[in-house]
Amino acid sequence: TRVEFTKVILSALFLGIWRVMLDPVDAGGPYNITVTQEGSSSSVTLTDVLFGDIWLCGGQSNMAFTVAQLLNASEELAQASKFPSVRIFMVALEQSDEEMTDLTVEVPWSVPTAALLGEGNFTHFSAVCWLFGRYLFKSLQYPIGLVQSCWGGTPVEAWSSSRVIQHCGVKDSMDSAGPIQKSVLWNAMIHPLLNMTLKGAIWYQGEANSAYNRDKYNCTFPSMIDDWRTAFHSGSGNQTASDFPFGFVQLSTWKKNAADGFPEIRWHQTADYGFAPNERMKHTFMAVALDLPDAESPWGSIHPRFKQDAAYRLMLGARAVAYGEKGISFQGPYPISVNTTNTTHLVITYNQDISATQSENIFEICCSKEPCGYDSSWTHVPMMPQGPTTVTVLVGKCPMRDVSSLRYAWTDWPCDFKACPIYSADRVLPAPPFICQL
Repeated sequence: TRVEFTKVILSALFLGIWRVMLDPVDAGGPYNITVTQEGSSSSVTLTDVLFGDIWLCGGQSNMAFTVAQLLNASEELAQASKFPSVRIFMVALEQSDEEMTDLTVEVPWSVPTAALLGEGNFTHFSAVCWLFGRYLFKSLQYPIGLVQSCWGGTPVEAWSSSRVIQHCGVKDSMDSAGPIQKSVLWNAMIHPLLNMTLKGAIWYQGEANSAYNRDKYNCTFPSMIDDWRTAFHSGSGNQTASDFPFGFVQLSTWKKNAADGFPEIRWHQTADYGFAPNERMKHTFMAVALDLPDAESPWGSIHPRFKQDAAYRLMLGARAVAYGEKGISFQGPYPISVNTTNTTHLVITYNQDISATQSENIFEICCSKEPCGYDSSWTHVPMMPQGPTTVTVLVGKCPMRDVSSLRYAWTDWPCDFKACPIYSADRVLPAPPFICQL
């Protein structure tokens, strides 16, 4: 079938930059695209082209963690050839002090193979990205393009433009060189992609910020999302939505009994709302992962090997938020009220039916006449299920009038694998951590 398209050409010939914008094409393929030059008999043909949705996958090492590193790697790699309609592309690791136009490519657009998906450790292809795309394709049944652009050990500042850095008042980097330096990965690994038409993005990052500008993350992360949206919308000739959906993995675990910054980063990942989407972070979705630890991971417990649940939870969020699918449950239970029934108990009511098990140490209270902060003195208190949507907490020796604050799962490693105390009724989605003043 021969199809002629109306061509819109934006030219900046003195820079050698031009663009052709095609009319919309029905999802599917493969197609051939032939480009001819007016007044010339020569042509260039692109073959095996699919039309569908492109998702950008960004972040640090847990996004760079490859299919070959999964706990069931051989099983996943064996399935690669069954999904030729999910195409992969990888941006090479580059950094720059200036915004770049040209992209350095590690893997050009390719049909997935076991070799490409399992090239090595922290190379290509991203397990979370691949699994998300594969799950999404099985639901949508049309082509999905996946773009990997991530770098291990990097903070959000490196992926943010100077606009974000200035807006959030971020000080100079703690390192004078390398991918931790502000904006260097935005410049080299995101800015050259701006002319691409995206359906959305997914993100797995935050570990590096647990000890670096942690207090700024509730500004830098939401502001980076806003800035990416504006930049991709403009750079794509308004083809990428100005509020394109953005999904992210809330941090998993690292160390047991550690007093690190993971709980605060998890909270800041939601702009201190505790859930997503929210008023500050509209059109976002979050995969809670604090119930997916891996103490035996050969790459360190900060790199859990079983990424399937994180990717599946992201896929649920994408179906609900990005594709508007009705009846999709994609958020774990979140409290809508905390009330007292007597002098010893708090009753926490959730926004949905829950599956709850008794716990002695998942909830904490702060007993104080003053407002409590993250580093105040907190005491573990026992919790037990009460009804379809409620749990009760025994406050113990603290007078009820002095129970200043309550928090849930506020530790680096709150539970064993899929064994946190509160889940959705079907036990698919864990309750995210929260902190509140009473």
